[in-house]
Amino acid sequence: MSDMQLIAAILFGLALAHTFAAKSFERLADRYPRHAGLFHFFGEVEVVFGLWALVLIVAMAFLVGGKEAIAYAESRTYTEPLFVFVIMVVAASRPVLEAIRAAIAALARLVPLRTPLVNVWLCLALVPLLGSLITEPAAMTLAALMLAPQIFRKDMPEWLKYAALGVLFVNVSIGGTLTSFAAPPVLMVASTWNWDSAFMASTFGWRAAIAVLINATVVTVMLRKHIVDAPPPSPDTVRVPLLVSAIHLAFLAAVVGFAHHPVIFMGLFMFFIGFTHAYDKYQSPLILKEGLLVGFFLAGLVVLGGMQQWWLQPIVSSMGPTALFFGATALTAITDNAALTYLGSLIAGLSDQAKYMLMAGAVAGGGLTIIANAPNPAGAALVRDGFEDESIGVAGLLAGALPPTIMAMIMFLL
Repeated sequence: MSDMQLIAAILFGLALAHTFAAKSFERLADRYPRHAGLFHFFGEVEVVFGLWALVLIVAMAFLVGGKEAIAYAESRTYTEPLFVFVIMVVAASRPVLEAIRAAIAALARLVPLRTPLVNVWLCLALVPLLGSLITEPAAMTLAALMLAPQIFRKDMPEWLKYAALGVLFVNVSIGGTLTSFAAPPVLMVASTWNWDSAFMASTFGWRAAIAVLINATVVTVMLRKHIVDAPPPSPDTVRVPLLVSAIHLAFLAAVVGFAHHPVIFMGLFMFFIGFTHAYDKYQSPLILKEGLLVGFFLAGLVVLGGMQQWWLQPIVSSMGPTALFFGATALTAITDNAALTYLGSLIAGLSDQAKYMLMAGAVAGGGLTIIANAPNPAGAALVRDGFEDESIGVAGLLAGALPPTIMAMIMFLL
C-alpha cells in the first residue's frame, strides 16, 4: 500500500461521509441564508464525488507530480458517465416520455382497477424490467419522470416516498438482469465470464422478475390511498406528431445500440440536439443540467473508485460463496456495484457458484444508497424536489430500500 493509495481511501471515506451528510447541508442553508448558495452546493449529492475526485487529483499532483495526476485522470474510462448523461437527456425528451406514458396508460386502462393505481404499478414493475432492453439508466429516467407527479410530491407522507424510491432503485437494479448488456454490473463481466442473454434470463432474470413484481405490488398497495391522477397536459401544449415521436425513439434506440462507443453516441447526441432545436415547439426543456450533474457524479466515482482496488479485491477474493453474496450486497452500498463485479472479474479461479453469488449480491444491493448503482443518481436528481428540504436522506433511502432488497436476496438464494 502506497501513501497515495491510503490518501485515496481516506478521500473515498470522506466522500461517503459527505454523501450521508448532504441533507444536513440543506438544513444549514436554511439556517444561514447568507451562505445558502455554498451550503446548497455542498448539499447537492451529485456534486459530492466529483468534488472529492478533484481533491484527489490535486493531492496526487502535489505528491507524485502533475503529469502523473493528469495521466491517472486520463487513464480512467468515462464511457458510462457520458452514456448516462446522454441517455437521460434523450429518454426524458417530451416525445419519448409521452410515447411511453401513452403506452403505459393504454395498458393501465385494460386492467379493471383504478387507472392511476395501475399506472404506478406499471411504472414500478414493467418499466424497470424494460430496462433489460433500453438499459437501466433509461428505465430509471422514464420511471422517475412518470412517477414524480403521482408519488414524489410534497403532500405525500415522507416515509411512503422513501418506500417507493427504495422499490424503484432496487427494481431497476435487478430488472436489468434479463439480458447481458443493460445492467452495468453485468456488462463488466459478461464477456469475461461468457454470460450471454440466454444465460442471464434463465439464471438471474426470472428470479429478478418475480422479485420486481412482488416489490411493486406491495408498495403500490401501501401507496393506494395517496395516489393521484397524473396532471393533464396544458391546453396550450402542441400535440407531438407521430413522426417526431418515432424519430426520438429511433435516437433512443441508436444511443442504446452504441452504448459502448462514446464517439458514436456523442455524435448522435449532437444530431439529437439539432433536431430538438429545429422542432422546438414539440419539446419541453431538455434536462441538460440534471444529466450533467449525474454524469459529473459518476465520473467522480470512476476517478475515486479507481484507487480502491487494493483493499476491495482482497476482501472479495477471501470470501466463500455464501459470505460473498452477503458481503457483495453490503459492499455495494458503499461502492458502485459495477466496480465490485469488475474487481471480481479480475480474480482468477473464481468458481461458477462464487460468480453467481457475487453478481446476485451486487445487483440485490443496488438500491441501498444513491452510489450503489449507476442509474440511482439519475432517479434521485429527478424526484428529489418532492422530498423534504428537496434532498434525499441516506437513512430514509436505506430504510425504504431494505424490504425490497431482502425480497431480491431471497429470490436469488432460492
